[in-house]
Amino acid sequence: MLLTISTTVRPATDLGFLLHKHPDRVQSFRQSFGTAHVFYPEAGEERCTAALLLEVDPVRLARSRGRTAQDFSLGQYVNDRPYAASSLLAVALADVFRTARAGRCAARPELPGRPLPLTLAMPALPCRGGPELACRLFEPLGWRVDARSVPLDEGFPAWGDSRYVRLTLTGEVRLADALNHLYVLLPVLDDAKHYWIAGDEVDKLIRAGEGWLADHPERGLITRRYLGRVRALERAAFARLAELGDDVEESLEPPVEEEPDPGAGEAASVPDAPRDPKDASGRRPDAGAAAGPDADPEGAAGHASRIPLNESRRRAVVAVLEEVGARTVADLGCGSGALLADLLKRPAFTRIAGMDVSTRALELAARRLRLDRMPEAKRARLELLQGALTYADERLKGYDAAVLMEVVEHVDPPRLPALEQAVFGVARPAHVIVTTPNAEYNVRYPELTGMRHPDHRFEWTRAEFAAWASAVCGRYGYRVAFRPVGEDDPELGAPTQMGVFTRD
Repeated sequence: MLLTISTTVRPATDLGFLLHKHPDRVQSFRQSFGTAHVFYPEAGEERCTAALLLEVDPVRLARSRGRTAQDFSLGQYVNDRPYAASSLLAVALADVFRTARAGRCAARPELPGRPLPLTLAMPALPCRGGPELACRLFEPLGWRVDARSVPLDEGFPAWGDSRYVRLTLTGEVRLADALNHLYVLLPVLDDAKHYWIAGDEVDKLIRAGEGWLADHPERGLITRRYLGRVRALERAAFARLAELGDDVEESLEPPVEEEPDPGAGEAASVPDAPRDPKDASGRRPDAGAAAGPDADPEGAAGHASRIPLNESRRRAVVAVLEEVGARTVADLGCGSGALLADLLKRPAFTRIAGMDVSTRALELAARRLRLDRMPEAKRARLELLQGALTYADERLKGYDAAVLMEVVEHVDPPRLPALEQAVFGVARPAHVIVTTPNAEYNVRYPELTGMRHPDHRFEWTRAEFAAWASAVCGRYGYRVAFRPVGEDDPELGAPTQMGVFTRD
């Protein structure tokens, strides 16, 4: 297995500082299934390339499984693991480049935070889903993707393509982010993990996916494949992702992807499979893991063309803002900034604020929006504010519109009057857009027990939402119109309910 990492930043040999591997040395690292070598085919001021070569010992790999293993067969001796990049390469990468993945460099502390011109190349990569899947996974992360199918036999083109691709990724990305992208997505492309999947896999996924996974358009597929389709782990991961930013709407819906290959992810259920060196527990996944957050009802019948509910919600909010002619907008409870990103794409919104009580959420928003590289004209339109929505804040005055998108249900009911006073009484924008789950629709989620998200303090029926909105209008001089968001069920209503408040 081979991975090369190249950069043309000047001086290019800074790559050695970031990887904590000297360009003049060849270093070897023993793994439970072979040996990983790091060396530099080229190391100059103009261009530097580091190579990670993983030599898999097929005998050691086979001997790690007992005769009682479900897949103990000739396939343990005749396989692609010594040659094709897979979860084994991801494990070696995590071990060899541990400090680089964490974004630390004691010798040059300014380097890890800078995006670099990088090229990552792997000549043979199992990819169940073909080059198209590689593009779907890496392009949203800012990579230019060159994925080419490897023919079964170049001498016999009629045989068609194999399930392998030659993958080259090019882009300006922080090295730590690039390594974490590979760590998560290599086993996802292969759709198999060749080691024990324990409960702490969720922690590894959340750590490696920090700042990008919660908002990835393919996060459902990534999470399912990375966790070996273990539903208890999936639900726990979706709940954790939802806490980091936007709710992951499709967490409870049936997967919308092709059927797995026979034996895909088989290592998840085989107790003798080699373990990730980071996993010392050896525990089986906990079947009692926490339930996931909101599900996406659209496409619940299995339509691959569905629009996730959280995206539908953002589209609906932006449409209303454009409809009422808002030029200045405050996103209250902005989380990791998904709505802010949509608003910044539209020059008509000349002043945009994002407020959240969580400084961590604001850090994620800044990273998502690439605040450090944002053009000055766009940067001048945006302000990120830390603050609690239950306290009056003079900074929120003067906006045409305020948005509370999936926020009110996270507030303890006794504190709702304080939020109402801060938003409708003190800030008093001309328009306030509020979205919140419709509790009546929850029966459409067969996997759901309780509320859609573990942090929800309540979920309103349509009548309860209407009663609250009417009371707010009476106290603060607004009128309200209600709109459905998502598929509007004739009996239960839409999964999300929206109230558009307009000041009298």
